[in-house]
Amino acid sequence: MDLETFRHWAHRAADWSADYLTNIKKFPVRAQTAPGDILKQLPASPPDSADDVADIFKDVDDIILPGITHWQHPRFFAYFPANSSPPSVLAEQLTATIAAQCMLWQTSPSATELEIRVMDWMRQMIGLPEGFHGVIQDSASSATLCAVLTGREKALAFAGNKDGLAAHPATRVYCSDQAHSSIDKAIWIAGIGQANLIKVATSGPNLAMVPAALEAAIIRDKEDGLLPAMVMACIGATGVGASDDVGAIAEVCQRHGVYLHVDAAWAGNAMICPEYRPMMAGSEHADSFVFNAHKWMGVNFDCSIHLVKEPEDLVRTLAIRPEYLKTHGQDGVINFSEWSVPLGRRFRALKLWFVVRAIGVKNLRQMIRNHIDWAQALAMKIDAAANFELTSPPVLSLFSFRYAPENVMDLDELNTRLLAAINDDGRIYLTPTNHGGQSVIRLNVGQASSTQDDVEFAWEVIQEMAAKINNA
Repeated sequence: MDLETFRHWAHRAADWSADYLTNIKKFPVRAQTAPGDILKQLPASPPDSADDVADIFKDVDDIILPGITHWQHPRFFAYFPANSSPPSVLAEQLTATIAAQCMLWQTSPSATELEIRVMDWMRQMIGLPEGFHGVIQDSASSATLCAVLTGREKALAFAGNKDGLAAHPATRVYCSDQAHSSIDKAIWIAGIGQANLIKVATSGPNLAMVPAALEAAIIRDKEDGLLPAMVMACIGATGVGASDDVGAIAEVCQRHGVYLHVDAAWAGNAMICPEYRPMMAGSEHADSFVFNAHKWMGVNFDCSIHLVKEPEDLVRTLAIRPEYLKTHGQDGVINFSEWSVPLGRRFRALKLWFVVRAIGVKNLRQMIRNHIDWAQALAMKIDAAANFELTSPPVLSLFSFRYAPENVMDLDELNTRLLAAINDDGRIYLTPTNHGGQSVIRLNVGQASSTQDDVEFAWEVIQEMAAKINNA
């Protein structure tokens, strides 16, 4: 493809993108295809000669789009959103065109220095004090892995990578029984082992980790000759938004010299609104903190904000410096590949810079406040409705509920059928969770393009589908 042809199709792609976002409500939110439907339409072998780009675009419309779940749909209320916005899309186009590999300062100084600046913007926006430094990871899962590796190495006096874990006492990691499964996976990858991940009991309306139970577990492990390494606190856990008392946990960690990581993957975005910052009180005492700007700030996936208090510990854990990766003649530069597991790095800072500048912090705050207000109003309607019950109160813009008509013996089975009917209908998209031993339906408002009418429409669909399965 020559550059003039590229220019033509780049304009066509921009038109396609604008048309897609304009007409997105015409699509069912969740893909309605069966397994294998897309695969059987794709040629088994690659083409020898170049296909016409017009044919490729046609296949996008005819083959690919029917198998897409539309995460940018304003009636996407499932999981947590993976937001986008026009400024972010523009930045991604520039990023793809520049195609820089941003592993070192010298491989693109602008990428490194812009990342330094926008990470400090993020710190300021959520209210963490000076002294935290940031790096953009691909996801909170990667940030969690980096935190686990750093906490492990600090506990082992940075000898684990050198000697191997078998040469040291077993390191122990603690989290609540509500914490995300990415913590379990990080424990596996870090070689710590599932048996050394201690799930601490939770209590209270926030389903918060019990500080006394955490401290008792740490003391018990010390007495048994084990090595407490770190605690993983959460703010707004995935299931129903469980949130730990970070300040109380930080006090336990300080008493026992244990690394503290705070996972606020979704809820951390709401901390740009000062009125919600009590949820993160005490996070200034954490060693690291993560939230995903791609979940609620209009930034394309992937863009995870990983803030650390002692970057030297992260670098000491992850940095490998063969001769071909050294930056000679430039002292004091940051090489962000030493802050991450992968060597290769995309120019992610550009889209974050575009979004904050083109939308503005004030407008981002208003979007989040709207989502929270609309979700909480809907939760009140559901709680007041006959035959429905709220199963967990709203945490920011997330809550859970279930259909509970009288004289139905198996409410779990009924709600499984209701959820399937809602998602097969295609007008909205919700997801399940298990809460208190019950199968419940969770609803999260967070799509950047959602309106109050979209949220109210969700309630109409829920009631309609409930009546439909009740009469079936």
